[in-house]
Amino acid sequence: MEKRRLGKSNLDISVIGMGCWQYGGGNYWGEQSQKDVNEVVHLALDQGVNYFDTAEMYNDGKSESSLGMALKGRRDQAIIGTKVSPSNAYSKDLINSCNDSLSRLQTDYIDIYMLHWPINEVSIRHFTENHKKIYNPPHIEEVFNTLDKLKKDGKIRYIGVSNHGISQLSDITNLGIDIVSNELPYNLFSRAIEEEILPFCLTNNIGVIGYMPLQQGLLTGKINSINQVNPTRATSRHFHHSRSNNSRHSENGAENEVNEALNKMKAISEDLGVEMAVLSLAWVISNKGITTSIVGARNKEQLILNLRGATYKLAPDIINELNNITLPILKKLGCNPDYYENRNRSRVF
Repeated sequence: MEKRRLGKSNLDISVIGMGCWQYGGGNYWGEQSQKDVNEVVHLALDQGVNYFDTAEMYNDGKSESSLGMALKGRRDQAIIGTKVSPSNAYSKDLINSCNDSLSRLQTDYIDIYMLHWPINEVSIRHFTENHKKIYNPPHIEEVFNTLDKLKKDGKIRYIGVSNHGISQLSDITNLGIDIVSNELPYNLFSRAIEEEILPFCLTNNIGVIGYMPLQQGLLTGKINSINQVNPTRATSRHFHHSRSNNSRHSENGAENEVNEALNKMKAISEDLGVEMAVLSLAWVISNKGITTSIVGARNKEQLILNLRGATYKLAPDIINELNNITLPILKKLGCNPDYYENRNRSRVF
């Protein structure tokens, strides 16, 4: 398993990481047995996967609890990244959140503790109805000084962020706080970070943790048309806003471009004799600017398929072809990586 250094840290992270959102079961992903979680986590460790990504909000903390149980006796082999919600960013709340995560994970330290979304009204509104927190959030100086204190106290090893844009990253680095990572969506259909954010992170030695490498199922090869996607999952800007009652972006989507790309990718997949999921993961990993790409696996069979993406090498001409096939989607959706809000009221800037 190839490993890459994460930004300014001394952490060498496997290029495939484990996305743990489904652990513990919940409304979004459905039931998930602890037996399967244990088997997947142990097999992942055996195969050289060492990064496990979770958050306090995933299944109301059950994801962290489930991961903690699965890592019993093998904690020292794992690098854990978890995230605090922006609604819990006041100093006292942040410290409490960190302690709660430590307890659920059954560990004395968190390797990478990340602010899940930037501190702004649009992002905080997704986590709380408390008007004080929405309209009077803490200043980022309070947030990151508290994170720095948690680091000095030994409760966290490194500070990271998730879903932050260049302006937001600059504000943090101007405080003199070292952040080692920025977790962002990145896949063939979600390439917004390539133009500005990824180069900024590389220049400033901020590791990039890519998430959603299979675009929540679109790139698994199981879907031939956007019409097959369950409306509850059709909420990103890839889809017309009318396709789901839960859509927030009010944009027209890039449905024709996505369908065309799916057809062309399917043909490449068949020509190469490789599953589209492997093709998609290998494409993400081929970008050396991505430290790790986190992907979920509900059972050992899914994990084994994902692991093939870590070792399958794409020829340069195939990479270029995939880039060209998906370029119309990039042009249609633009360079803002917040795919669930209208680009004019994005949480990321």
